[in-house]
Order: sequence, then structure tokens, then C-alpha cells
Amino acid sequence: MIEVKNMTKFFGIKKAVDDISFNVAKGEILGFLGPNGAGKSTTMRMITGFIPPSGGTAIIGGSDILQHPIAAREKIGYLPENAPVYPDMTVFEYLDFCAQIRGFSGTKRTAKIEETLEKCFLNEVTYQTVNTLSKGFKQRVCFAQSILHDPEYLILDEPTDGLDPNQKHEVRMMIKAMSARKAIILSTHILEEMDAVCTRAIIIADGVVVADDTPDALRAQSSVHGAVSLTLAATDPQELLPRLQALEGVQSASVIGQDNQHLTLRIYPEQKDVLIAAKVMDVLQDSAYKIESLFVEQGKLDEVFRTITGGG
Repeated sequence: MIEVKNMTKFFGIKKAVDDISFNVAKGEILGFLGPNGAGKSTTMRMITGFIPPSGGTAIIGGSDILQHPIAAREKIGYLPENAPVYPDMTVFEYLDFCAQIRGFSGTKRTAKIEETLEKCFLNEVTYQTVNTLSKGFKQRVCFAQSILHDPEYLILDEPTDGLDPNQKHEVRMMIKAMSARKAIILSTHILEEMDAVCTRAIIIADGVVVADDTPDALRAQSSVHGAVSLTLAATDPQELLPRLQALEGVQSASVIGQDNQHLTLRIYPEQKDVLIAAKVMDVLQDSAYKIESLFVEQGKLDEVFRTITGGG
């Protein structure tokens, strides 16, 4: 596993990362989230040995990144932010250079490069120089070098930055497919990405871990988790709301949208794990209200994120 132990980083008098500790086991995809300037990239740079910590360390598959840096780095695939790649090399030359650094030679080196080009959808730009590529292709080239040697541990900083929706989907599916054999840390500020890919999420703010849980458990902290959102054909809310509020297990009901054709309500349970949808349906069907939609809210991750990180 990856073990991060009491990592701290000062830049002058500014404490960018404050005594962070966590573990990531094989089979996990850890989403590392936080607002801009929270310390995400700094933490990942320390884990990979790119910059030294002011305190603490990281253990990569049993190798301390400070005491045995080469052994630790051999096990890591690292995608830094902003896809730093050599602009004057072709894509093939760049991956060939990376393969040599990783110790591959002869036919095995060529096979590794060809396999990675195929996996990262780079065949059409194999012999283009990097400086002629779009931002999305540069990002894929940098992602390619991170997985070229089939590392046990992947550290990915904003892996889908600059990609179009189809490319994002492809990369996310690739990450999920690789996760069974690897421990993966994925930094992102896109909540949709964390929800789509990650099995666990850590949120940091001001260099401190403020949450560590599964996406579902974080979503359950939302104020609307378990609430029933209901849209009806236009009707009088003053007659319906008291009937809904009188139901056992219902805490409150309120109008969240109304026009000449529709009425939208949200009904909140007294406890988030209490299911009230069936009772709401019984009331509506008994009185022959015309239901246009009804669903149980799973919770809003953006609301939880803002609350946890102090964003309102």
C-alpha cells in the first residue's frame, strides 16, 4: 500500500501541508479533493519524491521515499499537473526515452511503447512532435508515460484536464480497469470525476484533511439526502403541504418551484435513513394528484464539499 505519515510542508513561513496521514491499499482509487491552494499537488509531489517534505514521509510498497527513493520511485507511475513533456520530441521518441529510463530494452521496449500507444489512443499522433499536439493529446502522452512500466502505484494529478467528454470517459474507464491490481491516488477538483471513478475520497482544506470517506457516505451528509423531490401538475400547495407534513416520519415539506403548469415540492424525512417515498405516494394516489416525477434525493456532493471546506 501507500502509507503517508505525518507529511508537512513549509514554503518559507507558509504551511502548505499540515501533518497529513492516510493509507491507500491495492484495489482502491482514492480521490484527493480540495479547493485551489488546499495542498493537493504539493502532497502528491512529496509522495512521489519530486519535492522533499519538511516533516514526515511516505512509504511506497514498503520503500521509504526518503530513505530508499529509487526503490520507491520504481514502483510509482506519476502524472504531474499541466502535463510536462519534452516539446521537441515526437510522441514515440518521448515514450522511448521514458521506456529506457524505466529499464526496458530491445523488443520488449518496442512492445511496451506500442502497447501504451494503443491503450492511450495515441496511434494517430505517434510521429508528431509534442509541441504540435493539442492540450488533450499532451495530457494523454503524459498519462501514457505514467502507465508505460505497469506500476503498482499510480499518482495522477488532474488526469482528465484538457480532455473532451469522450476522452474523459475513456481515461476514467482505463483507471477503473487498472485499479484491481494497483493503489491509485487521483487528484481532482471535479466532483463528478470523483463520484464516477473513486472508491474513497479525502478532502483537504488549508493543508489539513477535513474528510475521509466513501463518496456515498459523503453524499449522505447532504441536507437533502433522503428527501423526496416531487413534481405535480399545477395544484394548490396550501391544501397538500399540511397533509404531507402530518405523515409519520416526515420532518417538513416545502415548495421549491411553482408556475402555471407545475408544482415542485421537497419533503424531508425526520431521519435521513427513514424511507418516506411510499407514504408520500399513498397520499398522492388516494387524492388522485397527477404526478409528473418523484425521486429520492441521494445528496449533493457540491453542497457537502462547500460545507466541509468552508465555502458556504
